[in-house]
Amino acid sequence: MLASFVDAIASGQLEVVDLTTPLSSATPALRLPAPFANLVDFSLEEVSAYNEPGPFWRHNNIHTGEHVGTHLDAPVHWITGRDGDDVSQIAVRRLVGTASVIDVARQVAADPDYLLTVADVEAWEAEHGRLAVGTWLLLRTGWEVRGGSEAEFLNADESGSHTPGVAVDCAEWLATEREITGLGVETVGVDAGLAGGFDPAFPVHHHFLGNDKYGLTSLRNLGRLPATGAVIVVAPLPIVGGTGSPSRVLALVEGAAA
Repeated sequence: MLASFVDAIASGQLEVVDLTTPLSSATPALRLPAPFANLVDFSLEEVSAYNEPGPFWRHNNIHTGEHVGTHLDAPVHWITGRDGDDVSQIAVRRLVGTASVIDVARQVAADPDYLLTVADVEAWEAEHGRLAVGTWLLLRTGWEVRGGSEAEFLNADESGSHTPGVAVDCAEWLATEREITGLGVETVGVDAGLAGGFDPAFPVHHHFLGNDKYGLTSLRNLGRLPATGAVIVVAPLPIVGGTGSPSRVLALVEGAAA
């Protein structure tokens, strides 16, 4: 089986799609208002570059917050999951699974504050079948096109950040009524930009992490995935005590040669 899997990638029967936003000092990051504290942005610190500190090698120190760029949220990240797993404790089998893609890009183009509803999910299920046990639900909003500018990506004004997300009742319903592994989004966080004012605040964090489900943010290339049938691999750093980690996220899709 494994040999056939490798052969399928080599022959193009399986395409590997990178869903990860490249990580650099320009990668958009969450900006919390005062008095809340923000994580440090990603940066590289040169230690040597084929010079006196290291004549035959180049290497750097990295500085970053756990929740910068494409990253995974572990249950312990949120108060409702405070007794749950940190990143290093997540069962690796849960980091590989099927992908179910719900596309609301049309709705978001008309309303950047659009919230996924239970009705949206039920309509998707009527066409594609019930969300499978262990699947990653990926929400395609078209937001990735804004990734070249932090201002456009965060889309903030005096009333807050206007980015799409999931309605409160839908977040609770997905967390408790569907046996999915987690939610992946194209935006800077798994909750909508205005979710701090919801009840409960940040309902995806509240319900998903409190129910041993995970979050993935700042995904790209979701438009290259089918509604069902793809498999994704999520590869966070196994940080002991970590509440999250920058992650490489890959999708396997049946290619044109299949």
